[in-house]
Amino acid sequence: MRFTIYQESRTGRRRSNQDRIAHCYSREALLMLVADGMGGHLHGELAAHIAAQHLTQAFQREAQPRLADPGLFLSRVLASAHHAILDDALDRMLPEAPRTTLVACVVQDGAAFWAHAGDSRLYLLRRGHVATRTRDHSRTQLLIDQGLLEADEAATHPGRNRLYSCLGGNHAPQIEHSPRTPLRDGDILALCSDGAWGPLSEDSLATHLTTAPLSKGVPRLLEDAERRAGATADNLSMVAMCWHDEGNTGHETAEAISTRTMELDDFTTRLDMSSMGAGPAKDLDEDEIERAIREINETIRKFDEKR
Repeated sequence: MRFTIYQESRTGRRRSNQDRIAHCYSREALLMLVADGMGGHLHGELAAHIAAQHLTQAFQREAQPRLADPGLFLSRVLASAHHAILDDALDRMLPEAPRTTLVACVVQDGAAFWAHAGDSRLYLLRRGHVATRTRDHSRTQLLIDQGLLEADEAATHPGRNRLYSCLGGNHAPQIEHSPRTPLRDGDILALCSDGAWGPLSEDSLATHLTTAPLSKGVPRLLEDAERRAGATADNLSMVAMCWHDEGNTGHETAEAISTRTMELDDFTTRLDMSSMGAGPAKDLDEDEIERAIREINETIRKFDEKR
């Protein structure tokens, strides 16, 4: 595989960052994800952390160096991440299970497979334009689908934060899956939380990501989104990847990655936990967060042993 990848997460105007972002790749497969802890529910950042860590650990176990079935992998691990969140809440006797949105994508054999629950989005950009994107699991999206709300009114609608699908919580998630989507040279996959896409038009998002290398375009996009949101800026997170066909260097930059020389059991992983340095999250001090993370790791280990 050959690709360029960049990820970044910012706190915005919130007290802490409840987003978690990650990418992980082996010689023949790549996983990317964005999880947005739901701040209106207790300990959303912990639900996001469980989901992100659960997916990356499962990928490292199974992609050696490729997944047997990427679509089935996403279906299984998103469902098991939901149950891992519930198990953690039960172990710690929380009054309710925390919740998180999640969008995840696997690239293998030159094709992308993605799945999501909630309003964290995946965009596929091709030739400078949005070719497709995920459909939000939100009240406003349902109103748009029913012809009761215009798309440009959704950003200010009072029900814009009401989601009907997520990981965690009291109900099983409605997880939506993409078909196998072959990638073309220069295609960009961008996964992001609503803090990043909410203040921007699709044209603006595409312009930021396609007119500069991702290492410059993503920070500029997040800066623009934060500026436009002003005092209400939410956490802003994005993982973006540009695909390069083998032997075609037309869209490559000096930052391009080739996995051809990786060992069969080798992995490169980056999991961002930016709220750890952003001050205490709501209702948790830093020592409690660190203790909770240790408990999360133990929960995931126990959950894996049950399978």
